[in-house]
Amino acid sequence: MGNADNPIDLIRRMADGDREAFGSFYDRYCSLVSSFALRLLKDRSSAEDLLQEVFMQIWRQAGSYDQERGSPEAWLINITRSRAIDSLRSKRRRDRSFVSTEDPGGAMAQQVGSVSDPEPEVKLTVQGALAGLSEAQRRVLELAYLDGLTQSDIAARLGEPLGTVKTRMRAGLQKLRETIGKQWS
Repeated sequence: MGNADNPIDLIRRMADGDREAFGSFYDRYCSLVSSFALRLLKDRSSAEDLLQEVFMQIWRQAGSYDQERGSPEAWLINITRSRAIDSLRSKRRRDRSFVSTEDPGGAMAQQVGSVSDPEPEVKLTVQGALAGLSEAQRRVLELAYLDGLTQSDIAARLGEPLGTVKTRMRAGLQKLRETIGKQWS
């Protein structure tokens, strides 16, 4: 039947209704999902709610997991990211539907600004895609795009050959393009 600690085996067992496998899978990945949810939502209570939603979805959809489409970790990250986007959209709709009788003009201005602002979804998509990269790829891309370092500066800071930095950046950007392209198509 395979190694009981193998996450793919745990998913298969969950698909057959094995609650013990679900418990093992939860224990193995709850901190990953919890910390990622907290990073995305920036609110502990919302992140805890999201954690429950993600694992309920995992339990219900274990039979649909396809290891050809990605690792269990990538599957979890994508579900978490998707649920977080849904949560932010729902919160935005609730915020827009609240109209203050004392300042209707201000509420309308807030609605107009938020209707056309896709930034949270875009930000979550990019964060989710970054989470799917290797640590080395993510690090060089963060240094380049968040810290504004050149490839030579990154190589010097990390003590890596310039060719290695270039390869990691190229591979990381390619993976980001593929991941984000799938999610926005």
